[in-house]
Amino acid sequence: MAAKKPAKKKGRGKRHELAESLRILLRERFGVCAGERIGVAVSGGADSVALLRLLVELRKELGVVVCVAHFNHKLRGKASEADEKFVAKLAAQLGLEFFVSQENVAAKAKRERANLEDAARRARYAFFEQLVKEGRISRMAVAQTADDQAETVLAHILRGTGLAGLAGIHPQAGNVFRPLLGIRRAALRAYLQDKRQKWREDASNRDETRTRAHIRHKLMPILEKKFHSPVVEHLCRLAELAREDNDYLEFTAGCRINVLSKENKSGISIPVRDIALGQNAKANMEEALSRPDLVALPKRMIRQLVRRVKPRAGELGSTHVEAVLHLARSGQSGKIVQLAGGVEVRRERDSLIFRAAAFPKDKSEPATFSMHLNLPATGEELHVDALSHILRFRVIDWPSEGRETSKSGAVLDRDRLRAPLELRNWRPGDAMRPAGHQNRHTVARLLNELGASRWEKEGWPVLTSAGKLAWVLGLPAADEFAVVEGSRAAVVITEESSS
Repeated sequence: MAAKKPAKKKGRGKRHELAESLRILLRERFGVCAGERIGVAVSGGADSVALLRLLVELRKELGVVVCVAHFNHKLRGKASEADEKFVAKLAAQLGLEFFVSQENVAAKAKRERANLEDAARRARYAFFEQLVKEGRISRMAVAQTADDQAETVLAHILRGTGLAGLAGIHPQAGNVFRPLLGIRRAALRAYLQDKRQKWREDASNRDETRTRAHIRHKLMPILEKKFHSPVVEHLCRLAELAREDNDYLEFTAGCRINVLSKENKSGISIPVRDIALGQNAKANMEEALSRPDLVALPKRMIRQLVRRVKPRAGELGSTHVEAVLHLARSGQSGKIVQLAGGVEVRRERDSLIFRAAAFPKDKSEPATFSMHLNLPATGEELHVDALSHILRFRVIDWPSEGRETSKSGAVLDRDRLRAPLELRNWRPGDAMRPAGHQNRHTVARLLNELGASRWEKEGWPVLTSAGKLAWVLGLPAADEFAVVEGSRAAVVITEESSS
């Protein structure tokens, strides 16, 4: 008589199905390879504990090493300490390496004048990135679920969003990946119950004064009950489609920036017409229909340019983007728009300059430089880097080559110049009478007449001869140093961008 097969334990098939689904995702979508050290961000909640147990179940087949990482935000007093102890004990029970970090996030948010949730996220992800940089893990798995995705998309819709907001949570960003975005929260809890695995409940997740908790416990149940449709699955699908389109538009906007912009020490500059063009197209239906990219891309280009120069955290809102578009369409040279994250955008003639704004303590300390020059021999050139300008000094034989300098730059009489020759930034009180002018003027007035903005004036180069002002960038030589009939040698000064 054949022996009876042991009865399957209740829930075993379901458990296997969930693990198998995750195994396929890890291999095919996230490219998990044998030998990787996968960190799992474990808060102590059901979702992260389930992700950890699933990866432990799959680690031999995948050939990976699983580690546990916990970040204590110190926001909930004894409860936060209890969470850390729970995760540490779980890691020890499973025989896994455990990494932990702590930070008073409330104090960090207050210090940085930042949103508490944003400060917590940045601190947590900085810890994850540190583990990767130190070689302790290859990458970090985070346990955000299909329900989290649906709630995120809904939250973005309710507060107002564009395509980027509809894209929701990205499955992978840098060294962080989210393998549970296609799995429901209920399925993970059922898995833990089958495993008889406990988890921690965060009381703040039930605080319905918070938007996310109100959506989770009030809005989502109403939508699922009243409309009798797979709301979560539909919202997740919407996020996936929006993400595909958004990624394409972001790539296209980045390509345009790379072609159209120039970067130097002053920041990133881009012609006004390439930002404002889309607004003109809106008024011209025929042009908008023939070139939809002119309407779709400028706002994305602005956001990308801000990200490239942003020195600190700060969220760029639609009102900020509109302010930059207004500056491009109708702003005057020298006007400025201050943006979140310590960025300023200023208009200089027909360009917009995106750069990190100076901190208040720096605003009274403009960029300065000073250097002594030794002019080259006749026929040779001297190249000098003066902050955001590259200057070329060329000594020529004036009688034979003078005609060639009529449009090439400022020309000074070599024999009228006296040592020491100093190239420096202009200073308040500097004044001179340029050749061809009847009166002596301050450099500040002359620069205003050139149309230089106050940012351009910082570090504007001048040349002095034995303490006397001989030349200012963009102007002819001072009258007493200009070439005249009978001049034998001349110094030609030309300038080009250092970008």
